Parts: sequence; structure tokens; C-alpha cells
Amino acid sequence: MFIFGHIGITLGIFYSLNRLLPKKNIPVDFKWIAFGALLPDFIDKPLGRIILAETIGSGRIFAHTLLFATLLGLLAAYAFYQKGWNVPLIVAGASFCHILEDQIWNSPEVLFWPLLGWGFPKDTLSRGFIEYFTRILNNSYNPESTGVFIPEMIGLSIILLFTASHIRSNIEAKKISPQAMKKKVKEQD
Repeated sequence: MFIFGHIGITLGIFYSLNRLLPKKNIPVDFKWIAFGALLPDFIDKPLGRIILAETIGSGRIFAHTLLFATLLGLLAAYAFYQKGWNVPLIVAGASFCHILEDQIWNSPEVLFWPLLGWGFPKDTLSRGFIEYFTRILNNSYNPESTGVFIPEMIGLSIILLFTASHIRSNIEAKKISPQAMKKKVKEQD
């Protein structure tokens, strides 16, 4: 999965939970959901593919582990219960969704790190970040690569629907009824 897949599907999960569990008041804040949905890649791709490319050579390392998700969740819970901040909860939840979307359970050495050892499995692409990025970009938008293409298109569709809904809500909020307009004119006189 790539950018649109992670952001869009995570946004869809948050939106669905917000609608299904209205009493829980689950916030749907696009910018923090997007940040959290990409956070594991923001950390692991530069670290494992550029900085530690010779030793680790993988873009799924520390921030793709259950340990990272747990620590982030605990920090978010602390911030929420001590300060009332819900943004860290959004970021932690979106980060956890990223791990699920990447199906990290298929790589237990990563998911349960360091319980199954200190090493991480190397990716099959080992020539460097540029080749990796080019390959991922090509696969993400190539219909023949259905494992990446379909989640990308689903994510992009969710983002577009969310954006259209947000624009429509803003337009409707700015509309003034004729009665309210008359009242406003009378107040100005």
C-alpha cells in the first residue's frame, strides 16, 4: 500500500467508527489521520532504506512493530487522560491502522520485534531507495499490480468522497436563508 491507500482507508475506518459509535465521539481530523497513517513509513523508510540501508535494508522496521504501536498508544492515552488532548489518540490509532493495512502479521519477525530476535528481514529490493521508490510508485498505479493498485484506488476514492462531503458541508454552512437575510438587513437599518 502507498500514500492514498494508507490515508484513504484509515480515514474511512475513522469515519466509519465515528458513525457506528456516535457515543464514543471518535474525532475525524483529516490532517492528523493522514499524519498518523503515514507515520510508520515516515520513520522506517528513511531509516531502513537510506540511513541503515547497508545493515537493515528494509522499510518495515521499528515503527511497524507492535512495540512501537503499544508505546505510541500508551503515550497517547497518557496525553488524553492528563491533558485532554485527543490528537495523540488519533495519531496512535491511525498508526496502528497502518500496521494492519500493511498486513505485518505476515512478517512476525517485524510485528513481534524484539521478542523473536533483534534482526529485521531484508526486503527483496536491495539496490537502494530510488529503485525501491520507483518500483512502489509504478506498482501503486499499475492495474496489473492488484495488491497495491486496488487499495490505492479505494483510498483515493475515500479521500475524494470525504473532500466532496467537506466542501458541500462548508457551502451549506455559509448559505443564509431568506428569512435570516431579511433579519440581518433589518438589524443593519
